[in-house]
Parts: sequence; structure tokens; C-alpha cells
Amino acid sequence: MFIVESYSLAIVFCFITMLCWGSWANTQKLVQQKWRFELFYWDYVIGIFLLSLLAAFTLGSNGDGGRPFLADISQAEGVNIRNALVGGVVFNLANILLTAAIAGAGMAVAFPVGIGLALIIGVIINYILLSKGNPVLLFTGVLLVTAAIIVNALAYGKHAGGSGKKGAGKWIVVSIIAGILMSTFYPFVASGMDLENFVSPAAGKMTPYTAFVVFAAGILLSNIVFNTLLMKKPFEGSPVRYADYFKGRGVHWVGILGGFIWGTGNLFNLVAAGKAGPAISYGLGQGATLVAALWGVFIWKEFKGATNAVNKMTAFMFVLFVVGLGLIIKAGT
Repeated sequence: MFIVESYSLAIVFCFITMLCWGSWANTQKLVQQKWRFELFYWDYVIGIFLLSLLAAFTLGSNGDGGRPFLADISQAEGVNIRNALVGGVVFNLANILLTAAIAGAGMAVAFPVGIGLALIIGVIINYILLSKGNPVLLFTGVLLVTAAIIVNALAYGKHAGGSGKKGAGKWIVVSIIAGILMSTFYPFVASGMDLENFVSPAAGKMTPYTAFVVFAAGILLSNIVFNTLLMKKPFEGSPVRYADYFKGRGVHWVGILGGFIWGTGNLFNLVAAGKAGPAISYGLGQGATLVAALWGVFIWKEFKGATNAVNKMTAFMFVLFVVGLGLIIKAGT
């Protein structure tokens, strides 16, 4: 299977993760005016699962190192498979809440608050799992990201209040809940892999490619429960039926593309974790908050008409994010 052999390449992979995780929601934005996010989300989940299988039978089954996908999953211990499945379930619940917040408040708010919070808690949990990297630089970077999240939430609250937007507080709360849940999925997946040796992983453990397939299966299976409930009791609007899904014309590929984009980022992140360590790999990947905020502010104009004070707060938020992420990268060198 393909294995990352150097820290510098691992950092490149984490940057790709950051771009993917911060950009997939653009696919939802493209169709949200004509396609309910509950229906979009089905295509998105299917896209993630298909990408995981494609990666497992290509990059995960060719090469000299590691175990091919089919051989690997056949020897994996039940506890490791269960953990990766649970990781998929937890992620899916968190991501549904995040996607709802994106639809309600926009990318420039939901991502910095939700995923930024996930970065903070997730880095701490993953560092406990495997203490790799300079803790002073790592957690200083996390503190700066924390400050960026606070500034972003204040800026959005100020802008929403000044523009007459309703429900700002609700979507910030939803984003916070999503972030707390999002911070816990990665350790479940990572615990099923041999993070110290991808070339000759320990018996019973999984390669990152196999872990991704099991994780994606957990997302798909749990979506039958979570998204069905959400379709019947949506956050906003009237209930949605499964029959509505099959009425979609020309929109299904958008959600599947979104799943492919997010899935590519997740795959690269898991593969990079062997060299960078789970705390740095996860933390840098969650720099997606910065990417999403850039999309939201400059492309989707989610802060259009903001006052000069709000614009200064937004600029300060970006500075804090950039410096914080830089320290997280430096922590591993």
C-alpha cells in the first residue's frame, strides 16, 4: 500500500486535508436554494463510502508495505473494527449538525466555531493517545485558534444583530455541539490502527485504508437512523420524504462530489498520521476552519454589508488562525 515516509510529505498531505475539509461544503452551498440539505446529505455520505472503497482497492492494495485491504480486514480484531464503526457514527451525528449550521448561518460561522472547537478538544485527546510533537508549540497554537473562534463568534453575533438576522444564537449553539462531538471521532478510528508502524502493522490492527472503509460504513449505516429522523423532524422547514430524493435531477452528483472531496481529505489525514502523529495530523487538518472562513467571507459574501468594526474583527480572526496553525506545524519539526 502507499505509505508516507517523511514528515514533510505528511505535512503536505495535512494541507491537502485542510483544503478538502474546508472546501467540501461549497457543494452544499451550490445547491441549497433548490435541494434540501437532508437530501444533499444522502449523496454526500454515499460519496464518502464510494471513495473509501476506491482508495482501499487501489492505494490500499498495491505496493510492498503494509497489508492489502482484503487481507487486512480479514485479520482485524473485532474491537478495532467496532471502534472505527463507532467513530463513523459519532462523526456522522456531528457532521449532520454542522451541515445544518452551515445552511442556517453560513460557512464563515459554522466552520470556525464548530470545527475550530473540534480542533481544540481533538488535539488534546489525540496528544494523549500518542504524545508526538512539541507540547508548548502545539498547545500555544491551539490557544490562538481558540481566540480566533471567540473573535469569529463575536463578529458574527455583532453582524447578525446589526443586519436584523434572526436565530444567530441558535446556530452558534448547534455549531458548538457539533464541534464537541466532532472532536471525539478521530481517536476511535486512530485506536484501530498501528500508528507506530504502517509498513508492518501489528496483528489485529488495521491499515489507514481499511480503517477508513470501516469508518465510512459506520457513517452510511448510522445515516439511515440519523438522517431519517432529521427528514421527519428538520431543524427548519417542512418534513422531507424519501420520494423527494428520487425526484432530484442533476443535483445528486454535487453531493457525491462533496463526499469525494471530504473523503480524500480524511484519507490523506489518516495516511499522514503515521509520520506526523495523530495530534498534529488532526490539528492541522482541522485548519479547514480557515479555508472555510475564506470561502464564506470572500466567495459567498456571508459578511456582506458588515460594519468596519466587524471587518476588523474578521481580519484579526484570520491572523490568529494563521499564526496558530503555523505553531501547530512547527510543533512536529
